[in-house]
Amino acid sequence: METMKDIKARFASAKEGEYNALFRHYENDERSGVQKLIQQYHKKLQALEDERVRTESMKKYEHEYEHLGYLCGIDEVGRGPLAGPVVACAVILPKDCDILWLNDSKKLTAKKREELYDVILEGAVSVGIGMASPERIDEINILQATYEAMRQAVSRLSVQPQLLLNDAVTIPEIQIPQVPIIKGDAKSVSIAAASIVAKVTRDRMMEEYDKVLPEYGFASNKGYGSAAHIEALKKYGPSPIHRKTFITHFVKQKGFVYLKENRRQKGSYYEGIAAAFLQEKGLQIKERNFRCRSGEIDLVAQDGRYLVFIEVKYRKNGKSGSPFSAVGREKQRIISKVAMFYLIAHGYRELPPCRFDVVGIDGENIHWIKNAFDFCS
Repeated sequence: METMKDIKARFASAKEGEYNALFRHYENDERSGVQKLIQQYHKKLQALEDERVRTESMKKYEHEYEHLGYLCGIDEVGRGPLAGPVVACAVILPKDCDILWLNDSKKLTAKKREELYDVILEGAVSVGIGMASPERIDEINILQATYEAMRQAVSRLSVQPQLLLNDAVTIPEIQIPQVPIIKGDAKSVSIAAASIVAKVTRDRMMEEYDKVLPEYGFASNKGYGSAAHIEALKKYGPSPIHRKTFITHFVKQKGFVYLKENRRQKGSYYEGIAAAFLQEKGLQIKERNFRCRSGEIDLVAQDGRYLVFIEVKYRKNGKSGSPFSAVGREKQRIISKVAMFYLIAHGYRELPPCRFDVVGIDGENIHWIKNAFDFCS
């Protein structure tokens, strides 16, 4: 007789079309565990059928306009946070799309969104992402920045759609016909797919920012104004990815707060500011505070083909000298020596294209000098 473990394994490995045969095979097995297992999979099949019905109801607009050709769903995420970009996504799904569980991203768990993100990217005809930085949001306001991100997303599609299905808005300066749908992410599979991809894209960005700006809890709050986030804002002041026009109720002063904690805490804070600034410029931060017996390097980053070793210097104001004045010849030799240890520790057999940069934070300004110095012996 098969054990329960064996039977569970058979059900777990079975495909949907094989369940009915398994039900018939085990229907006379009197063990309560087997009967409960059968009931469990009956419920699973019913849930799948209910989901197919729900998903089909979300294809109303897709069916209505399918005669036009490619339909593109558009949605955005990040209009309300205090920090981070606003991200828009444009998605063209195939006419025979059979992806289940598509819905307003806010109604899905983070795990489900991550699963669907991969499924959408694999199955979509085309996906375009657009975004507007916090600086751009402050410059033109959040509504115009959202429209700009949406236009970017559409422009980055690999095929031209014949109709846009938008979540609630009509996007200015676009010639393609548009259909705004109130709460469209819960009524259209195309908009729902865009909602999910935009949400996962932005969440991943905020989690990366959290690694270099851990004081604000971006991994958990995603830039929204949680109590802990607001408390951190009042304590540390704004970071480079905060929207200045969104935080006037919480932060009165300009620029960055100069911490009164010990020197190491200060250094870590400003290194985080520099790292976030460089990420905004397109660099990939590979490591913070690489240390060896000879000293340390504040940041190591990848900028195209260059491996970049970065020294971060800060001054409360210019009275104590430029931040760059502290990177003298001796400091350059130390950084060069530590860079060689980094290359050895990370298995480089040949010297890659390298660069030594300095990021200076002077008052409320950030200055970036590329190729600040060469390898020193």
